[in-house]
Amino acid sequence: MPRLIAVAALGAFLASVPAQAGEAEVKAAQGVIQNQFEAFLADDAARAYSFAAPNIKRYFPTEQSFMSMVESGYMPVRRPQSYAFGKSQETSSTAIIQQVLLVGPDGKTYEAVYTLEMQPDGSWLITGVSMRASNALST
Repeated sequence: MPRLIAVAALGAFLASVPAQAGEAEVKAAQGVIQNQFEAFLADDAARAYSFAAPNIKRYFPTEQSFMSMVESGYMPVRRPQSYAFGKSQETSSTAIIQQVLLVGPDGKTYEAVYTLEMQPDGSWLITGVSMRASNALST
């Protein structure tokens, strides 16, 4: 019985320990992606564009050019019916790759792979997205 109490106490202690820095960084990056999805769905181009990193803004210097690019090549990201975060990987202390599984407006499933980088102010911004049709079944 004392061993069971010790295991329960250890479990309670571990549950109270803050998440590791890596986990917190991944959650922050996922929050950026989620916020951009919400902005896309609300047709808020300015907010959606605000999550793009400087490298993206160099290629698409206006909100309009950015939204045109998204609408012409990334409609499942622009208008997802649903989405879920998949695997993530911290490639360095300032870079994360995040998989997002989504159902596009056409009802088909897609996999989007986001790259994000931490900015000098500590915020995370999206540096790129690659997307492909997925073999996963949507429900």
